[in-house]
Amino acid sequence: MTQPLEDLRFAEATALVHAIRQRQLSPVELLEDVLRRADRLQPILNPFVTIDADRARDAARAAEQAVMDDRPLGPLHGLPVPVKDLEPTRGLRTTSGSKFFEDYVPDFDGAVAARLRAAGAIIFAKTNTPQFGHKDSCDNLLGPPTRNPWNTARTPGGSSGGAASAVAAGIVPVAHGSDGAGSIRIPAALCGIFGFKPSLGVVPYWPNPDFWAARSHNGPLARTVRDAALLLNGIAGFDPRDAVSIESPVSDWLAACEVSDLRGLKAAWSPDFGYAPVDPEVRRITAAAAARFGELGCTVEEVRVPWQDPAEWASLLWDFQSAIRNMDRLQQHPEWIEPSFLEQIERGGRATALEVGQAQLARTAFYEQARSFMDGFDLLLTPQMPCVAWSVDQPPVEIAGRLTPRMFDHLPFTYMFNLTGWPAASVPCGFNSEGLPVALQIVTGRHQDARCLQAAAAFEALQPWADARPPNAA
Repeated sequence: MTQPLEDLRFAEATALVHAIRQRQLSPVELLEDVLRRADRLQPILNPFVTIDADRARDAARAAEQAVMDDRPLGPLHGLPVPVKDLEPTRGLRTTSGSKFFEDYVPDFDGAVAARLRAAGAIIFAKTNTPQFGHKDSCDNLLGPPTRNPWNTARTPGGSSGGAASAVAAGIVPVAHGSDGAGSIRIPAALCGIFGFKPSLGVVPYWPNPDFWAARSHNGPLARTVRDAALLLNGIAGFDPRDAVSIESPVSDWLAACEVSDLRGLKAAWSPDFGYAPVDPEVRRITAAAAARFGELGCTVEEVRVPWQDPAEWASLLWDFQSAIRNMDRLQQHPEWIEPSFLEQIERGGRATALEVGQAQLARTAFYEQARSFMDGFDLLLTPQMPCVAWSVDQPPVEIAGRLTPRMFDHLPFTYMFNLTGWPAASVPCGFNSEGLPVALQIVTGRHQDARCLQAAAAFEALQPWADARPPNAA
């Protein structure tokens, strides 16, 4: 059931689209409300790199006229949706969070931007991201960092940090994100909203500098599971330009959310994979959330996974990709490369062909271990992040008494499911003693996207989260 529209700030996207179709809400009225909220919170949270108010108003007026003319309407008709600034947008500045593209205005849309427009969405802004999405915080050399609405001294996470901050703060109900090592799920978890990484190829990723890395996913961030499904109805589906694109395993993502229980499913719960440091409060909160799947009809079993910590070879592959894509840029303008990115490029540049080949073989071996493990379960439940949001100025260097010097050391539950390409969802499940959000991750096997969404929707019905409001909200 959708909530009433007395307060547009936290209205569900499904309710907004329905109201527009019924001529109870004007797309122009909705956009102006969104722009007012964006204008008020941009100086506080900095979720946006660019706001395109004038062209968005033109699009909203056209959307209103389409409703009045009884023309066919797309699933997102009249809904303002911000796009992550890694996605090219025709006629709208696309910086990729980088000085190298500070003034770049493409003359074409990426696959997702084009589908959003075709579905009737109004692209009104580009959300902030670290340079080329290289890390799990949301700062770059273009301007101030994005901040977390729950505590502005903390990061919203990255790389889809601007998107998550905007959704959590009530500026918009949904936003586009992308995920190469957790970049949808990390900020969703740290900002207390829902994030979904579909199976690899379900949402096209074009243009893409390296399809064969087979790691990057586009997907939704939203306050509710159904709102995320609504966005997927507009952007999922095969695209021949994407070398790893697939036909969508779900024909109607909203319908896939309609499930009342999970009776008969086997859920594996792992609090730490046997090797990951996890904050004690996060461990306690996520363990309680995982146990509640028993109330939904699941058999929940605590497990130890069969694989060893992949961080060493997985981070090498990440750094190698950073190096081959950016070594020339480093030579041209070293002052435009911040220290966190420089460290990745230099490490990747030192990697030998043998080391990279061994890492690729390790990825194959890991997939086999993970696939064999998941053959025995329908769901895998983990903490989404091992800690809550960290300082906007400094990534966590220690978790639960263990040093975490590398980015992948504090992402133990995210990047491996980019390596497998499996669907994974981040669901809010509580708050720590500081009032910062904690999230549970739900993972399913290859192309089991419907099951992942059903599990998330069932948990949301049992333990709703969307009514929580951060202190810095619209």
